[in-house]
Amino acid sequence: MYGAKERGRNNLQFFAEDMNVHALERLKIENSLRKALEKEELFLVYQPQMDIATGRITGLEALLRWQHPELGLVPPDKFIRIAENSGLIVPIGEWVLRTACRQAKKWQDDGLSAVPVAVNVSAVQFRQQGFCDLIRRMLRETGLAPQYLELELTESLLLANAEVMLSVVEELRSIGIMLAIDDFGTGYSSFSYLRQFRVSKLKIDRSFIRDVATNADDSAITAAIIGMAKSLRLKVIAEGVEDEAQMSFLRTHHCDEIQGYYFSKPLAVGDIADKLKGSEVHVFAMHNGA
Repeated sequence: MYGAKERGRNNLQFFAEDMNVHALERLKIENSLRKALEKEELFLVYQPQMDIATGRITGLEALLRWQHPELGLVPPDKFIRIAENSGLIVPIGEWVLRTACRQAKKWQDDGLSAVPVAVNVSAVQFRQQGFCDLIRRMLRETGLAPQYLELELTESLLLANAEVMLSVVEELRSIGIMLAIDDFGTGYSSFSYLRQFRVSKLKIDRSFIRDVATNADDSAITAAIIGMAKSLRLKVIAEGVEDEAQMSFLRTHHCDEIQGYYFSKPLAVGDIADKLKGSEVHVFAMHNGA
C-alpha cells in the first residue's frame, strides 16, 4: 500500500522482498517517533531568508530535525511521510508551531529585529477540524502577533478540495497571518487559484533554481514565475540558492528574496541572534554608504 502511495496513488504494486525491509524500517521509525516528542529528541533549526535588494533578513523558516539515540540525525524525508501516514504529524505539527511562535516572540523580547517565522503545514494538519482555532490558541499562548507567523502550504493541498480550503485560507487571513505557496512550480501551477486564494508569497522550488544559470528551460520557467508573481503583486522567494551565478540571475530578474546556503545554512537557535545583528549592521552600513 505504501509503495503504491509513494508512486502517486491509484496504481497497483506487487509485493517484493525489499518492501519487507522497508516496512520493518518504517515500523521502527514510527515506533521511535511516537516517543520522540516526550523524550525531547525533536528540535528546530531556522534558515534565514534574505531580501536581495537590501541584504536584510526578512524571515526565518523553522525546519524540523530529529536526533535519534541510535540512528543519529534522521533527515526529514525519512520520517515526515511516516508521521503523516500514522497521524503523528498532528501532535508533532502542534509542537513545531508552538515552539516556533514562542521562539520568535523571545527573539523580539530580546530586542532583535522582528521578522516572521515560517512554518510548513502538512495537508493532514491543515484538514484537521479546528485548525484555525489551533492557530489562534498558539498565538494567544505565546503572545506572538499574527503578522509574524507565516504558514507554508503546497499547491496540491490547496487544490485537493478547493472550496473547503478556500474557507480555511480566508479564516487564516482574517486572523492576520501570512500565507506562502511552497515548492511552487512542481504541482498544478494554476495561476487562477493564486488570485482566488490571495496568498502573500510564492517560493520557487529548488529544483528550478539548481540549474537556473545553465539550463534554458529552468531559466525560462523561473523568469516566468517571477514575472507572473510581480503581475499579481506577490512576493517571490527562491529556495536552494547556493552560488553567485544563481544569485546573479535572480537579481537580474528582480526576485524579491532568497533562501539557501549562499546566504546561510539552517542555524541553531543560539546562532540566530548573531545572524540577525549582523544583518542589521550590514543594512546600516549600506544606508550610510560604507
